[in-house]
Amino acid sequence: MMKLTIKQIENKLLELKDSGERLQEFLEELGKDGRAGVQRIISRHEKELKSARLLKEKYEEMLIFEREWTNQGKSLIAGIDEVGRGPLAGPVVAAAVILAPGTYIPGINDSKMLSEQRREELYEKILNQAVAVGLGLVSAPEIDRINIYQASKKAMVKAVRALKKEPDHLLIDAMELPLPITQSKIIKGDAKSVSIAAASIVAKVTRDRYMKELHGKYPQYLFHKNMGYGTKDHLQALDEHGPVEEHRRSFSPVQQGTLL
Repeated sequence: MMKLTIKQIENKLLELKDSGERLQEFLEELGKDGRAGVQRIISRHEKELKSARLLKEKYEEMLIFEREWTNQGKSLIAGIDEVGRGPLAGPVVAAAVILAPGTYIPGINDSKMLSEQRREELYEKILNQAVAVGLGLVSAPEIDRINIYQASKKAMVKAVRALKKEPDHLLIDAMELPLPITQSKIIKGDAKSVSIAAASIVAKVTRDRYMKELHGKYPQYLFHKNMGYGTKDHLQALDEHGPVEEHRRSFSPVQQGTLL
């Protein structure tokens, strides 16, 4: 192979990015080039390839439930998850996501394992590539009225009903729903199922954005940072200002604040 410039090598690697064997052959050929700059490029690309391979393997592992039900003839499998059970303020938000067989969105995982920036990136990809996405929200006053467990279930049902396509099977994170659709209750499903993990990301980003907007209305509670959770600053603000309509008055720390 004629010796290429560093720039030409970079361009060639971009060209061969998804070519599999051809890329590997090119990297092996580059291995014969003793230039330090070329060796650094090889090292970097080998790390990227390894990272991509591990992401693909993780993704394949998390398709076990989707494949099980696809093999049983189901074609519109929805993953469902909720976020926001623990906060003292704000809604509980659920999402339902249907991904077509063969969809690959690298990096999908339980939203709690991802940085905010990564969640935002994956959120956009999920919305662009999903067959359907549904959202369900239950407000703080409703949580107080029916309790957080029932509110979480209600948010999930609303998310499923908001889907533009009716699913024929549900993969649900640790919950059973009163819906006439076959369903699988999966403990820690957001770490085991691609569809549930995608739903957890959509629900988390949606709720975080809601709480950040709420900060503009109630800046004293720092909702844009604590997302309604009972942080030290949030509890201090509750002591000083008392609760607002977005607070869950049935939750003990908020109840204590109303008695001060």
